[in-house]
Amino acid sequence: MQCDYFDAGACRSCPQMGVPYATQLRAKQARVAALLPPGVAWEEPFASPESGFRTKSTMVVGGTPAEPTLGILDADGLGVDLSACGLLGPATAAAMPVLREFIAAAGLRPYEVPRRSGELKYVHVVEAADGGLLVRFVLRSQGQVGRLQRSLPLLHEQLPAMRVVSVNLLPEHKAVTAGATEILLTDETTLAMPFGEVTLHVAPGAFVQTNGTVAAALYRQAGGWIDADLAAREANRTTAAAGFTAPSNTTASTSSTATATPSTSVLDLYCGVGGFALHAARPGRVVHGVEVSPPAVASARRSAAEMGLEVTFDVGDATAARALAAEPDLLIVNPPRRGLGSELAAQLEAMDTPTVIYSSCNPGSLARDLAAMPSLKPVRARLFDMFPQTDHAEVLTLLRRR
Repeated sequence: MQCDYFDAGACRSCPQMGVPYATQLRAKQARVAALLPPGVAWEEPFASPESGFRTKSTMVVGGTPAEPTLGILDADGLGVDLSACGLLGPATAAAMPVLREFIAAAGLRPYEVPRRSGELKYVHVVEAADGGLLVRFVLRSQGQVGRLQRSLPLLHEQLPAMRVVSVNLLPEHKAVTAGATEILLTDETTLAMPFGEVTLHVAPGAFVQTNGTVAAALYRQAGGWIDADLAAREANRTTAAAGFTAPSNTTASTSSTATATPSTSVLDLYCGVGGFALHAARPGRVVHGVEVSPPAVASARRSAAEMGLEVTFDVGDATAARALAAEPDLLIVNPPRRGLGSELAAQLEAMDTPTVIYSSCNPGSLARDLAAMPSLKPVRARLFDMFPQTDHAEVLTLLRRR
């Protein structure tokens, strides 16, 4: 991929820029394979498009009120415009010049980090496969919300694909990209994002995978592993039941009860907006998701209701999830970069659940968690390249209890 920003030294966010993509993929595969124990059956890495793949973008607002920039900050805390970044999805890329003009026309003063003055800190954009957009303005105070809202009809006119608009308030001067207060400015509260046969609803601030193409493949792979694992266990139960000979005085109703097929349960920790849980849903399965973010849980519940799926979701800390549901037949975990941590790893180690599917965005923390759970053996794994041109790697691993 060719990047003028990288060649000019304006941006170093993609350290592998210029390295042939096949070489990048081989290096990532070798690195993640070295971190996991030997004996894992690795499937072929899932490659990403090299450019135009980002479905979620966070742009720092800099520059001046008349000429704002959307991109990053340099070493002096000044704005560097990256609005033509080649990684942006097509709808996001088309929206960038419109958003820059809108910021200037609305009189939204960019936040100046060195002086700690100004209002507009970030613009978050989420893009659906059909081109629909969610736009989130992060402001220092509520004083400019009215001005932004009055100018919104102009932005809607210029960006007809825009479905959801919100303001997030971040009054503190600190290195985070959003605050606790969210103000919706549109009737639509979530952006519908299809991933295969499952449509996820994404609210402002809810976690969504950065690369939609690769995320769809990740969910599909997890769903396939879940189906295969639970089907194999059901086949074993059926075989065992067929070999059982009931006493001659056993009634028909008792025999029927003895061979009845039990339901299977799946628990999804760090479920976000429900990507893994909804892909795991099948008739006869009890699927439950746990997520700390209330907007994400509300979005997941909406997706389940629209699809007619009996999947349940609760707001809660993953480390307390065992109090929310009995030990499941299969467990899914998709933790943040820090991994599961010692407390949750110890809980998983003490459980009897035979199968765990672990989706990791940090192979280093994955390796640490596996070392803390010696009874769970990784048997299958696959690299999903969420972030081409970088060293980041997403790894899906199937663990079975020894």
